[in-house]
Amino acid sequence: MLVVKLALRYRQFGADDGQLVVYFHGTPGAPEECAVFDQYGKEHNLTFISYNRFSIDPKLKGGAYYQHLADEIINKAAGNAVDLVGFSMGGFIALQVCRLMRTSVRNLHLVSAAAPLEAGGFIDMTAGKFVFWLAQKQPFAFHLLTRLQGLIASTHPSLVFRMMFANAADEDKRLAASSEFQTAITGILKLCFTRYAAGYVRDIGAYVQPWNDMLSSIDINTHIWHGADDNWSPVAMAEYLQSTIPGCSSTEIFNGLSHYSCLYRAAPEICRQLGADSGGQHKCRAGIYDINSPLFEEVK
Repeated sequence: MLVVKLALRYRQFGADDGQLVVYFHGTPGAPEECAVFDQYGKEHNLTFISYNRFSIDPKLKGGAYYQHLADEIINKAAGNAVDLVGFSMGGFIALQVCRLMRTSVRNLHLVSAAAPLEAGGFIDMTAGKFVFWLAQKQPFAFHLLTRLQGLIASTHPSLVFRMMFANAADEDKRLAASSEFQTAITGILKLCFTRYAAGYVRDIGAYVQPWNDMLSSIDINTHIWHGADDNWSPVAMAEYLQSTIPGCSSTEIFNGLSHYSCLYRAAPEICRQLGADSGGQHKCRAGIYDINSPLFEEVK
């Protein structure tokens, strides 16, 4: 199977030349989500980049897909340790990549992160249970649903936003009423379900498959941030990740917050913590990683 590795684009936020932090956007999502860290990154000398992983050839799946992302990050870091932040289902991808990078990662921050569906009967707790069920049991129907969402997004993108946030909980309701938030997320959803639909399908398809066993290998210093009223990634998922990830060192549950509102609340705290650690930047151990892929990057 021929896999074409085109330039892997990323967006950069925060300081121009600070400690490198890689942000894994949600699914649906886009690198533009990372803008929430921009001001805080500047304040704490942190350079945030977020790769447009949906632009990677959709034929690249599983371990090869995660390895490609790991190679890109290691090459970009040029031997320096990095910090990873995963939001929502981006936390799942961050965990997979973190497992491959091991000692080149200083800290892993999981925000509103999704846990393995098979671990605790979580699928019935999530607002997206119908989508997850289709992806698990009826993948062809899931593809058709995604194509329908793409058609709606291309002609009535605001409708996709309203559908997604119809069941928004607590502080997410306030966010959803903000015109600035509506504009930002509507643009992200339109791109995700049209131009980058194949990448979205790949991430969802991977997430709904069993992956619980890999959590026992995550010994990286891991921090969990979650909203107590999150109905997309229920708080039980955060509790499960805390109890299962050996490297978990802290968990912060925010009362009254849900999914995106947790991201907005956690962003300044994450930057404060990473900024305090940035004086400890160190080189990775030589000879541990087999870096074969060239660096593909194109800043938008």
